[in-house]
Amino acid sequence: MRLKGKVYVILSVARSYIISVIYVKRLISLITVSLLFFSAIPAVSSAELSVSAESAVLYCPDNGEVYYSENENKSMKPASTTKIMSALLTLEYAQSSNKRVRFSREMMAEGSSMYLKVGEIVRLRDLAVGMLLCSGNDAAKAAAISIDGSEKKFADRMNRRARRIGMKHTHFMTASGLDDDKHYTTAYDMALLMAEAMNNRDFASITAKRSAMVKFVKPSDKRVSYSNHNRLLSSYKYCIGGKTGYTMAAGRCLVSCAEKDGFRLIAVTLNDSDDWRDHAALYDFTFRKYCAAELDDRDFVLKISSADAAAPDIYAACDELSCVVLPKEKSKRVKRVVYADNFLYTPVEDGKVIGRISYMLDNEIVAEHKLYVVNK
Repeated sequence: MRLKGKVYVILSVARSYIISVIYVKRLISLITVSLLFFSAIPAVSSAELSVSAESAVLYCPDNGEVYYSENENKSMKPASTTKIMSALLTLEYAQSSNKRVRFSREMMAEGSSMYLKVGEIVRLRDLAVGMLLCSGNDAAKAAAISIDGSEKKFADRMNRRARRIGMKHTHFMTASGLDDDKHYTTAYDMALLMAEAMNNRDFASITAKRSAMVKFVKPSDKRVSYSNHNRLLSSYKYCIGGKTGYTMAAGRCLVSCAEKDGFRLIAVTLNDSDDWRDHAALYDFTFRKYCAAELDDRDFVLKISSADAAAPDIYAACDELSCVVLPKEKSKRVKRVVYADNFLYTPVEDGKVIGRISYMLDNEIVAEHKLYVVNK
């Protein structure tokens, strides 16, 4: 939905100036249009909603807010949801390298598999397909060895990236996610990881596929269609990706992403016997209660006229578009307020920030845009 309410001009410039607000189609593009989300969402209480998971989190990557949590920072085994990191790093490496991987005995791994055979050759990117769809442990190990020479060195790469993302309670030992006492994470950290991964277009495209065909380099006539283990892609219409995981020690693990009405959510459940239902319930509850409101100031111009006819008029414009996630019943109460500097001394250089547009809800700022001087 789009908010375009009344404009409240709060602070004027020097007394000898007159302020008027003008709307034009587009004056000058001063800054890149950004999509920024500011939250006005209170966390969902366990009394309103509960899940079967030992650890869970519902996270909005657009504003960094947690809307539901259950032991979100508890140390847990991630099982094959680990492959979110492995696939992301593999895809990033593949973007700058058309590397082809010859599968060898040292790349063989137990558990879920792409069923690669010794001597077969596949493209590095296709190993990421195997990780994300059929959860191939062989694909993860093959990518790790191909990129860094060993799974241990690749795990070091994973841990460095985890620190950069802000995953403070995570340590990786394997590319596949097979159990290890030193291989652990938290629900919150996995939400941060999924948010990072979904910013990669190739990752987002692959994880959204219900199935994908891999064409082998050798044998050249081999084609294999791999199905995605993520059942939410077919059972929940707003799901746009995710990764499953399971070991006896970790239990059922699921990281998923859904998008509706202009905002995105990430759900993580670790050791959850009813994960499909729990993810759908978390999404449905939040999408039902909240909405994304568009705050569009790209047509806004503030004209500041001097009482002295010899002084030039000053124009300030905004070229920002943002969105704010709001409880639906509060979305119509947002007020748009313009603040301008108390004193201006001409000439005012182009691009100078002389004020801001604030969006207020119940006396709290939920979003702000800057006003820049422009020369007409």
